[in-house]
Amino acid sequence: MRRSATHPPAPKVACSAPAAASTHAPRPLFLRGSERVARLAGGLAGGLATGLAGLLGVALACTGSLPHAAQAAQSAPVVSAHSTATLITDASTASATAPLHVALRLQLRPGWHTYWLNPGDAGDPASLSVTASGALQGTAQTIIWPTPQRIRDASLMSYAYTGDVVLPVTLHLQSSTADVHGWTTLNAQASWLVCEQSCIPEDGTFTLTLPTGAPLASAQASLFVQAAQHTPVPSPYPVTVSPDGVLHVLAPGLNRQSVGNAWFMPQERGQIAEAAPQALTFDANGLSLRLEPTTGFASNRPLAGILVLQAPDGAERALSIQATPQAEAPAPAQTAALGGMPRAIPAATPPSGTPQPTPTLPEEQGAASQASPAPDTAAPTGNALAEGGNTTGDLLRFIVLGLLGGLVLNLMPCVFPILAMKALAVARMGQSERKHQKQSAIAYAAGVIAGFTALGALVMALRVGGSATGWGFQFQSTVFVSMITWLLFAMALNLLDVFAFLPPALGNAAPRQHGLAHDVLTGLLAVVVASPCTAPFMGVAIAGALAGPPLTGLVVFAALGVGLAAPYVLLAFSPALASHLPRPGAWMDYLRQFLAFPLLGTCVWLLWVATVEGGATTVLLLCSGMVCLAFAAWVYGIAQKRQRHMGHSRSCTALYGVALLGLLGAMALLPALQQQAAQQPGTVQALPSGTEAFSQKRLDALHAAGKPVFVDMTAAWCITCLVNERVALNTDATKAAMTRYGVTVLRGDWTRRDPAITAFLHAHGRDGVPFYLFVPAQGDAVVLPQILTQGLVLRTITPKP
Repeated sequence: MRRSATHPPAPKVACSAPAAASTHAPRPLFLRGSERVARLAGGLAGGLATGLAGLLGVALACTGSLPHAAQAAQSAPVVSAHSTATLITDASTASATAPLHVALRLQLRPGWHTYWLNPGDAGDPASLSVTASGALQGTAQTIIWPTPQRIRDASLMSYAYTGDVVLPVTLHLQSSTADVHGWTTLNAQASWLVCEQSCIPEDGTFTLTLPTGAPLASAQASLFVQAAQHTPVPSPYPVTVSPDGVLHVLAPGLNRQSVGNAWFMPQERGQIAEAAPQALTFDANGLSLRLEPTTGFASNRPLAGILVLQAPDGAERALSIQATPQAEAPAPAQTAALGGMPRAIPAATPPSGTPQPTPTLPEEQGAASQASPAPDTAAPTGNALAEGGNTTGDLLRFIVLGLLGGLVLNLMPCVFPILAMKALAVARMGQSERKHQKQSAIAYAAGVIAGFTALGALVMALRVGGSATGWGFQFQSTVFVSMITWLLFAMALNLLDVFAFLPPALGNAAPRQHGLAHDVLTGLLAVVVASPCTAPFMGVAIAGALAGPPLTGLVVFAALGVGLAAPYVLLAFSPALASHLPRPGAWMDYLRQFLAFPLLGTCVWLLWVATVEGGATTVLLLCSGMVCLAFAAWVYGIAQKRQRHMGHSRSCTALYGVALLGLLGAMALLPALQQQAAQQPGTVQALPSGTEAFSQKRLDALHAAGKPVFVDMTAAWCITCLVNERVALNTDATKAAMTRYGVTVLRGDWTRRDPAITAFLHAHGRDGVPFYLFVPAQGDAVVLPQILTQGLVLRTITPKP
């Protein structure tokens, strides 16, 4: 809800008391008694103090006691539970001869922060638009940003402000009327995001009226001076950046005696890994910072941002820089990095105590990820595409992994709906002509490949837009899970011959005669229901696809589709294999009906997933929708049978209308499901004995204490994860071994969107679950494959002699 704060024009009649400003801001719905008393007392005290100060000021002004005192120039405040916002100016008058500095002032509650132009890994920047009207006119909206703080939250880095924040703009005014002694009104629109444990968007409309006259400093002028002192100044030193992300400052005077620490904050997000360490080194020509470029880094464009130099005594100096691209990295500085650890920039060796590049077990060879339990010291991933090494060999490697992953996906126990649809399609081949078999297989393959490519493109587009998404992200939406549940339920009713997937115009056709469009849709649906699964080789292939350029990423996703569709296509184009199919008969009708039950089982599983995401009320809404769909399918089937036996009639039209009402009844529940999901934080799953909830802070503490840790990243919608838990992780033998060897299990639940878990996965070269990482007390961390066995887990956690 937009809130407005209006500062009434100063009255032209001398010695008149200013009008009280009214503000509207959201208040907490529930407060403890002590908080109510404190806020009431504070409000009464504040109101009394403000009233007395106002009356005293008016009285002094009326007696002429303050002829030269600075007058206040600020709007009425917009107050919320988290911040107090006002519009202020550095002058109490408006003049066309000098620019007027206007600012959004945010007084944030302790623990809350708002964001810089580049928020970092999360957040949105504040915005301010000011328009002057009346005697003078002008507009301004470009904020002169002070230097932000770096705020680390787990593996995420934000650039933000805390406390009393002043965000100024410069307003150039021009005369609009002949009345040079008239009044100028400033109207401002502002929005900002405040965050603590949660983030709350706020906005406001402000009005401030100033008299026209010679510039006269306001009571708020000192705030603008302080903001200017914290604004970065243009760098007096030449700065270059190499293609591999080494920022070099050419300044021989910047050495270890004058600079104790330094860091760089890019002006645009997506240029570098914000939370990655920036190793500082010195040479005879100045200093260098090793940044970790991301896919948005362009080696041929200048890199703009703020470079902060911190002296050994803690004093900071912020420089606004625009680094010039350099063809080659500067010569390596064979000096010590911060902390006294010997380190050469080109090698990018992790600091002492940081696990080295994570080895992978034979099932996961090719997943070149650099595992580290602490993001502050995590080495960059070794993914070739992610680092710009997009050679033909790298691309072929990921294509092969995609093909293998798609092939193995056909054998995964988590894809029961796909197996059911394929088995039915194979059975239908026995009664089809050879030409139709080939066309059906090609159409199915086209649907699968198009589905994988489209889903991959969607994930890449969302990530470019700043959303923290990964493979299977759509199953983190309760509405999506509900719609897939209803779709699979309708397919089960179709297999049980309740109705046929045919429009009313084709009601006279046989219910089993489907065109190529049906095969394409079957392929698309196969991709949708398979997306929460991750087969061996798929994790590496998807990570490579999402880390590389868009075109190569789409090629890798298409390879996944080719692998998934290959067995069906091979069967259709191979007469020798097709000849082994059973002859058509009554068994096909029984098989068709039997295949409805795996789909119904999948519906039960998805109902549980929706309950985990949206709470118990979701069960009522989702089952109500299933009842509506069952009624619609039953009525639709009756209409189809009547039309097939007696031709189309008004009664058929009426039945089709009733079926449509049943379908619309189910669709009408979607807003309620969305609202329920938004209000419900999700059901917290009970953790097995000896298992703790994952957090980066806990992982860091355990690793620092020298204790082995097993990290399990899972989700309720990931059947592969659930199978691994049942057969390998939650067994008595594994639990006993974990206890015997002192291994702490940290489980991260990615069922709903969790930016911290998403960042942890990205830091280790993965974009989906399952993901398993074992961090021993001593030695290198190990990434386990996505398919676990009890023996594999036991061998991994057993201490090596």
